[in-house]
Amino acid sequence: MATSSSFTLSLFFASFLFLTITTNALFLTLVNNCKYTVWPAIQPNAGHPLLAGGGLQLNPLTHQTIPFPDSHWSGRVWPRTGCTYAANHQFTCATGDCGGRLQCNGAGGSPPATLAQFEVHHGNNDFSSYGVSLVDGFNIPLTITPHEGKGVCPVVGCRNDLVATCPPPLQHRVPLGHGPVVACKSGCEAFHTDELCCTNHYNSPQMCKGSVYSTYFKHACPATFTFAHDNPSFMHQCSSPRELKIIFCH
Repeated sequence: MATSSSFTLSLFFASFLFLTITTNALFLTLVNNCKYTVWPAIQPNAGHPLLAGGGLQLNPLTHQTIPFPDSHWSGRVWPRTGCTYAANHQFTCATGDCGGRLQCNGAGGSPPATLAQFEVHHGNNDFSSYGVSLVDGFNIPLTITPHEGKGVCPVVGCRNDLVATCPPPLQHRVPLGHGPVVACKSGCEAFHTDELCCTNHYNSPQMCKGSVYSTYFKHACPATFTFAHDNPSFMHQCSSPRELKIIFCH
């Protein structure tokens, strides 16, 4: 009986330890609800590890789940579209390209692209912060949905297809100049001025203001960042979620 009791007690503590270790598990799920293939790219901020090699292919109506590290991590995710292998086996994307490779390996993407931003496992309450940015323009709709979190954990993002309504000065065409419109550029990307890019003299919350171009994005998708020093409240904070789900074409 003593041996049996000891075994049961050991099993209890082992199960308790396993549950304790896994309670902080957090997953990033990428869902492609589009009618076309999307190639999500993932870039960690400096000092944080790569996830899924930095990029993958996601066929229509499929999903991929990726574990976040158990410790503090921050970075961004964006969709790439129109990706192909050329005759020389060079991988290129019409939008969001990260240097001609499937796995971005830490490299950033070429604007315009819709960005999902994350900071996970921070603060005393195991917070996950998340938001959607159109500061670098827009290529496809996406939303972020947290699951099983505590506190105020809204679904955020941009559900509208801004490519279809993009003003002519912001239209990004591939091939350049005469191809179809595949994305919508920010005012900064279109005109490269300090005022629109919030650089140099304009690089402060006092001087960096919205423009007629950022207002176009804001009206269509009000719960997104649309210029560099936009309202920080668009970054939401959720305590101890189990999953952060990005849905493309939600």
